[in-house]
Amino acid sequence: MTQFVVANIAPLMFAGLVVFLLLGFPVAFALGALGLSFGLIGIELGLLNEALFRALPERIFGIMANETLLAVPFFTFMGLILERSGMAEDLLDTIGQLFGPVRGGLAYAVIFVGALLAATTGVVAASVISMGLISLPIMLRYGYDRRLASGVIAASGTLAQIIPPSLVLIVLADQLGRSVGDMYAGAIFPGLILTALYALYVVGVTLIRPPSAPALPPEARPLRGWKLLGRVVFVLIPPLALIFLVLGTIFLGVATPTEGGAMGATGALVLALINRRLSWSLLRQAMNSTAKLTSFVIFILVGATVFSLTFRGVNGDLWIEHLLTSMPGGELGFLIVVNLLTFVLAFFLDFFELAFIIVPLLAPVAEKLGIDLIWFGVLLGVNMQTSFMHPPFGYALFYLRSVAPAREYTDKISGKRIAPVTTGQIYWGAVPFVVIQVIMVGVVILFPQLVTGNLQRATIDPSKLKIEIPVPDYEQQQIDQGTPGSGIPEEPGVTEGAGERPNSGQSAGEPGKRGGEK
Repeated sequence: MTQFVVANIAPLMFAGLVVFLLLGFPVAFALGALGLSFGLIGIELGLLNEALFRALPERIFGIMANETLLAVPFFTFMGLILERSGMAEDLLDTIGQLFGPVRGGLAYAVIFVGALLAATTGVVAASVISMGLISLPIMLRYGYDRRLASGVIAASGTLAQIIPPSLVLIVLADQLGRSVGDMYAGAIFPGLILTALYALYVVGVTLIRPPSAPALPPEARPLRGWKLLGRVVFVLIPPLALIFLVLGTIFLGVATPTEGGAMGATGALVLALINRRLSWSLLRQAMNSTAKLTSFVIFILVGATVFSLTFRGVNGDLWIEHLLTSMPGGELGFLIVVNLLTFVLAFFLDFFELAFIIVPLLAPVAEKLGIDLIWFGVLLGVNMQTSFMHPPFGYALFYLRSVAPAREYTDKISGKRIAPVTTGQIYWGAVPFVVIQVIMVGVVILFPQLVTGNLQRATIDPSKLKIEIPVPDYEQQQIDQGTPGSGIPEEPGVTEGAGERPNSGQSAGEPGKRGGEK
């Protein structure tokens, strides 16, 4: 039995993690408990040295000192302030008026606003809850199919995961050891294409089943002409200005992601102040929620650090590497297996847990296979996006369920009795968008230039590199004065010996003069 444990401690450790997760044990504590338990077993069996755990406090302090992770609370706080300052409500109302005359117009408005909120908040919960509270009652009022309405809202809210400034992209960049700015730049086109695919699906639905997404009647569109145009411009300027403040400064290299997040948080406070919705209650709620989410992220990261320390100590990383590199199909086989694994695990884990558990194990293998880690990170980000939409555990579905009407009610505007939105309708509404996200994974694999083409690569020819060593001042003075010398200052009482570089006029074997003599 002991020999079996010694030979298979890494697979046993990984299997133990799967069992803990299936039992519903908190991920952070499951990771930490397994790391410590198997670490003690490894020490007892002579596989590990006790000194290994002495590195643990230093690694945990390294997490707390990681400046990249500071962007997480900044962007979270920014998103929560914007969500409570009424920006989402104003956007949905105005853009809904703009797209209203078109069949499926409200669905297009939700997708457009979802992308815009993603580029300003980066928080999925804020986007889904805001659009669920504001747009779902309107869509139900005018006869939208409940599955289409709930699917569009949940899917558009998850755009906050792939469109910068996404929190998951920050975490992925940190775990992959790459620049957050490069990760943002690589994710822009896939995020926009995914948005377009959502809209294309709505087009298909309106062509096949027109009654499921009707246009708004004229009485529901009071704003028209130049009045509507002025309202659109006025409503769009603040979020677009904030997008440039946050993402523009990061892409231009003026600010780091952490600094961009700080500016974004400040900009959100200014917008809330302008809208006269900034209050101590709002600040307190936003700060409490930010502290909870940030603590959640850090606790998972600490647990993952404890787990990975022991897992790497028992050569678990080599076991994973050998397991994945021995797959048939080489790089393509590796990508297929990794994406299938991520897709399945997304049924049970959210994107933070996936990023902290799976990515550190996969990144070294991907790098060894010559895969660009920025492209690999964006690919995983698109795949992990399904973790929000998977029935029955998708977080976006839970967020929508919390704000969707659970029982029949009377609409305040039309006076009609509106039937409730069932959990089954929310789940079935999410399925087509999960399929679209899987299609997007394939698109990113087939067209990697969608990610890598937007990155600024340094083009350096190693054969043309020239290394110049600066000449010391005292040697430069000798050269300028025409005074020959070795360029090495002589110490008093030390004579150059044979074999050292001779002074001018001396052969290699001649003894040199004492330092200081003339």
